[in-house]
Amino acid sequence: MRTRRIALTAAAALCLAACQSEGAPPAAAPTASAPVAVAGSARPSASPPAASASASASVKPPATVKTLPKPGNPAGRAAIPAAARPVDTSRPDRTIGDGTPESCTSAAVVKAVAAGGLITFDCGPAPVTITMTATAKVRNPVKKVVLDGGGRVTLDGAGKRRILYMNVCDTAQGTSAASGHCHEKATPRLTVQNLVFARGNATDPTDEAGGGGAIFANGGGLKVVNSRFTNNRCARTGPDLGGAAIRVRLQGANQPVYVVGSTFTGGNCSNGGALSSIGVSWTLLNSQFSGNTAVGNGANPARGGTPGGGSGGAVYLDGNTFQLKLDGTVIEKNRANEGGGAVFFVSNDRSGTLSIRNSTLRRNTSEGFETDGLPGIFYLGSGNPSISGSRLTG
Repeated sequence: MRTRRIALTAAAALCLAACQSEGAPPAAAPTASAPVAVAGSARPSASPPAASASASASVKPPATVKTLPKPGNPAGRAAIPAAARPVDTSRPDRTIGDGTPESCTSAAVVKAVAAGGLITFDCGPAPVTITMTATAKVRNPVKKVVLDGGGRVTLDGAGKRRILYMNVCDTAQGTSAASGHCHEKATPRLTVQNLVFARGNATDPTDEAGGGGAIFANGGGLKVVNSRFTNNRCARTGPDLGGAAIRVRLQGANQPVYVVGSTFTGGNCSNGGALSSIGVSWTLLNSQFSGNTAVGNGANPARGGTPGGGSGGAVYLDGNTFQLKLDGTVIEKNRANEGGGAVFFVSNDRSGTLSIRNSTLRRNTSEGFETDGLPGIFYLGSGNPSISGSRLTG
């Protein structure tokens, strides 16, 4: 047996030597750089065949993603507090659209807003306009709604309807689980970012909301980031209604409304050609307001024989204790038929405060009245406004 094993070993050695002499390399273990055939797959070749000319010609480059012009004041340098920053929507709860413009519909927006959560759009690589055939309404049991247009989506009210509505006191929208009276409830929290709101309409005289052609909010919380509002409107007369773009009645937990990096143009309403509120604080950062008009007449309280209104070409704020903070913001070329071509600020109990920092207010027209030394502003509040690093000119 030992003699046979020696013979077999010798034969194997002779065979291996013969194979190597013919130029075949010895077997080696596969490495990470060498492709390894997988059972059931085609054997990889050292040099894959080149693609044919016809195949390479059929490959299309990825579509270029286009965005709308960036809103806000490009020269604004106001620091943005954490509460005012955009919400991270990289992991949305729901997405409107399937990659085509046709899939992004008014009905889809209405449904998504009612469901709440983080909402984004997938309407294709080019900007898209969604004509709203119904108002999107926030449901009160929802804790938050974040609507992010990605800089490519315009929600268009077509001059016929309000675009977005949140009213914690409207029981038709359910009941918020937060504590307090309805308008004191801190939720829902509504954030709109990277969107355009165009041609919203809140002129219906039977509408008790009293303004907010693009957005109406009562209770809960509202934040606006990197968005544009253009050609929105609300009722043309009335002493205390207003906000062609945004009307806020009250905010839960005394939260301020943050408006960051946004633009408001072409709005008109009885009061507040852009913004209006009662008893609400606002912080306006790195934003721009131009070409807005308060078109009412008779002021507030309305003079005899007039319907009232016409104050706050851009901003109209009324109530008791509230604050308005402007930082890095431009308000220009707005007009009021009555008082405050730029800003109308009346704190009824004189506890409210106005702060203007690193901002520009210019060429705002007050047809009726404004406060001496404050071009474009009518102010009744606690002491004098705090103004630093800013320019106020007629």
